Amino acid sequence: MSCSLHSVQLPKPKAIKVNGIEIARSEISRETQHFPAQKPIEAWQNAARALVIRHLLLAEADRLAIRAVPKCEEGRTETEEEALIRTLFEQEVTTPTADAETCRRYYERNRARFRSATIYEAAHILVAADRRDTAAFDAAKKKATGIADQLQARPDSLDSLAAVHSDCPSAERGGNLGQLTAGQTTSEFEQALLAMEPGTISGPVESRYGFHIIRLDRKIAGRELPFEVARPRIEIYLREAVERRATAQFIARLVSRAQIEGIDLADALAHRVS
Repeated sequence: MSCSLHSVQLPKPKAIKVNGIEIARSEISRETQHFPAQKPIEAWQNAARALVIRHLLLAEADRLAIRAVPKCEEGRTETEEEALIRTLFEQEVTTPTADAETCRRYYERNRARFRSATIYEAAHILVAADRRDTAAFDAAKKKATGIADQLQARPDSLDSLAAVHSDCPSAERGGNLGQLTAGQTTSEFEQALLAMEPGTISGPVESRYGFHIIRLDRKIAGRELPFEVARPRIEIYLREAVERRATAQFIARLVSRAQIEGIDLADALAHRVS
């Protein structure tokens, strides 16, 4: 028996209901724009979970007769629903500030996190190259190797060679890059800096931009921050961690009291805690 493609219908997503009230499919579809995912069904499910949680929070705010005034911050004004949910959390979710002993304990256990960044003062010559163009890439590598050889013979010539050969805007400054810290360059460039000693010049270092010949002029090692300096950051981190857990627990209580059909909220709650 033949079967027309037009007669095959894909199963529709299950109806999503909260305490007997259905969340319209059109509303979930609009919400998916805020939840990009590799698969459309994942975006749909994430949007549906968010709407279920929003419905529960607004219902709780209504039950408690909460009134809220939208805030305006950085040129954006909250919607009435956002203001209600924020006020609900402020009223019902307790987030105590970590005391000095708790902060000190966290500091002692995580000292490596509280260091000032190591500063590198460096210069370079960039020979631009694109791996997709094999011939041009090989030519760029050969050119970079030749420049590196010249610098081994005359280390003091990097400034003049950069002005002539470098494809980086820093060529106008003799290749000088100023002060650099972690995250300001490509990972390959950064790894090369870590392995170098001040006063040395590297061989060609490949990155997505091409080949770099790097001179490290100075390295200022990061220093451990004293507890008094680190404490404000620790307080913010611990307060936010406690707030995430307390908020997730509050929502979990609302979920446990509600009748929810068509969607599982376990993943959404786990994400809020993490």
